[in-house]
Amino acid sequence: MAKVAFLFPGQGAQRVGMGKSLHDAYSTAKAAFDEARETLGYDVASLCFEGPEETLRETENAQVALYVTSVAAWRALSECCPTEPFAVAGHSVGEYAALVAAGALDFGDGLQLVRTRGELMRDAAARMPGGMAAIIGLDAETARQACDEARAHGAGIVAVANYNGGGQIVISGEKSAVVAAGVIAKAKGAKKILPLAVSGGFHSPLMGMAGDALFPHLSRTTFRKPRVRIVANYTAEYVEVPADVTGGLTMQVSGSVRWEESMQLLLRDGVDTFLELGVGETLSNMMKRIDSTVRRAGVHDAASLQAVCALLEQGSNG
Repeated sequence: MAKVAFLFPGQGAQRVGMGKSLHDAYSTAKAAFDEARETLGYDVASLCFEGPEETLRETENAQVALYVTSVAAWRALSECCPTEPFAVAGHSVGEYAALVAAGALDFGDGLQLVRTRGELMRDAAARMPGGMAAIIGLDAETARQACDEARAHGAGIVAVANYNGGGQIVISGEKSAVVAAGVIAKAKGAKKILPLAVSGGFHSPLMGMAGDALFPHLSRTTFRKPRVRIVANYTAEYVEVPADVTGGLTMQVSGSVRWEESMQLLLRDGVDTFLELGVGETLSNMMKRIDSTVRRAGVHDAASLQAVCALLEQGSNG
């Protein structure tokens, strides 16, 4: 019997056309887009399916689009081949879709939170401009040291944003400080430094005001005890009580996404099948770098959903 985890992607995975195939083929997926339109007052489906790409890339739009598409994919999977996972996890904003899949958060409440989160992060980025870069081929401790040294030399605010695993670390902060930390990282043996096309220094102290402003909205939201395990970004540990959800979602806005540790937790607990729900193969590729022996698959259109259902049936038979 397969031991399954559902994974939900974060910002950067979005692309024009996301979710359309599932929307057209599955009524439950279409319902997610319809509810989003009714709740938010604009056509999320049109944004996802037609773009334009520049608009879809803006953080307040990308976060909503990813959330709705991920929940639509999860609903379609539940309609096609109902599967109760051992655990769920989401990368950054993907954690909100994970909470819905775990039964801890209502879809409509999540919509409001994700919209607010995106707007607050957009506003924080406008007040305190920043950037991000991927460091390839360097271990986590050395990447942290590069950020520490850059700050010590007066470069400004810079920190590790994402511990993605397999030799990929993302740093974030003031643009000049990100550049300085990248130079130091290269001198310490990094293979590449890749600037990312983002509108702010996400998951860094520059987003502290956004997290603080989000907290009251989280506090007013009803979170239930999860039906299945949720791995929190901020702690890389399972969330078991609603109070921990609120604190974790507040801190993850300006804190590091501890993705590799999260996946290692699932691997230690025997998860052997990782399903990425929503769009693209970003998390599947990360998982391949962390452990290439486990099964990885994604649900991002009708064809891939059928393939995943066949994979799950195969796993249930042996």
